[in-house]
Amino acid sequence: MNQQEYYEVSCPYCGEYTALFIDCSVTEQTLIEDCQVCCRPISYQVLINDSNEISVSVRHENE
Repeated sequence: MNQQEYYEVSCPYCGEYTALFIDCSVTEQTLIEDCQVCCRPISYQVLINDSNEISVSVRHENE
């Protein structure tokens, strides 16, 4: 698996798709980034299992 993977997710506020680059050397991550379209903060929970499968959960930052 590459050191960094491109992942596309839907914004929980406006529904637009935005790019997320995941550092695959860290198996569990919590990221907060602003939507590139509506500028609201999005909380990402990223998990990478032993088979190098990426799981991303997206939610409003204020939940």
